[in-house]
Amino acid sequence: MTPYLPDLDIPKLYAGFDAPVTEVDCGQQCAVHNPSGLPFCCDICLAVPVAYRQEWAYLQQQGGFWHLWRGDECDNEPCDPEELRAETPDHLCLLACQGVQHCQRNLRATSCRQFPFFPYVTSDYRFIGLAYDWDFETRCWVISHLEQVTSAYRRQFTAFYDALFALWQEDFDSYADLSEDMREHFIAQKRRIPLLHRNGGYYWISPRSERLTRANPAAFRRFGPYDTPRRGQHVPNPCAR
Repeated sequence: MTPYLPDLDIPKLYAGFDAPVTEVDCGQQCAVHNPSGLPFCCDICLAVPVAYRQEWAYLQQQGGFWHLWRGDECDNEPCDPEELRAETPDHLCLLACQGVQHCQRNLRATSCRQFPFFPYVTSDYRFIGLAYDWDFETRCWVISHLEQVTSAYRRQFTAFYDALFALWQEDFDSYADLSEDMREHFIAQKRRIPLLHRNGGYYWISPRSERLTRANPAAFRRFGPYDTPRRGQHVPNPCAR
């Protein structure tokens, strides 16, 4: 069955969601910890970008920076190609690019712009802020420095997804499911979820009760090489959830 795909004005959406995540180049902060020398979020041998099919239709017309992911770009792919394709929702497609050295920031896919965050949706279906992809806790420098995420980025992120969700209930539902996965993971880990609330504040979420508690971002946990007393901590496979 062909998925419902709303008519999206991709150039307009991109123009309203182009602020850098932090004032410093976060890619330089993490690349030194990646054997490839690439920022983790730009290394398709560790994370395969996705795009809405409407995005891909637009990006195909903008030159050859992006191409559909083939599953043979790396010696060791991050996931089994067929398994990853099967797990990818029909409204998304897997992409690969020419490389970070050729990056055209105005043509970054939505998955690049949002990384490492996703819109957090409560169990009663409210989009309340930014949560992060917990699979990248020990890789992504930003996750260990949430206090450095700019207000401009947070505003643009929220506005982007407010506009998208107003057009596309199915995409909202997919993030509601992902948020539920996060709650289950953090319950198992006996941890609270850090949240960058849409009101500009920082909060802890109890994953079981979903009670919000104001947080000092300096108290948020740091991971892997960004937590200096914990150097050498094991880096998990992002495909093994």
